[in-house]
Amino acid sequence: MKNAVKTQIWIVISVYVLIALAKKKLNLDITLYTFLQILSVSVFEQLNILQLVTNSAGTNHGTFTCKQLNLFDL
Repeated sequence: MKNAVKTQIWIVISVYVLIALAKKKLNLDITLYTFLQILSVSVFEQLNILQLVTNSAGTNHGTFTCKQLNLFDL
């Protein structure tokens, strides 16, 4: 149990450092928190990271098409 917690902590630290390095290498003007949020909601999207970041800043919510199926037509 103790080893599993240590492993999870090291994984989180490693991911944080990798994301911070990617943000720096891409010269993004957004905060690290915003970058992490964009990545977390689009984890299964097959897009380039730059496309995710540039599209998220200029997304018009009126023209956004949802890929999720509706259960009911309400």
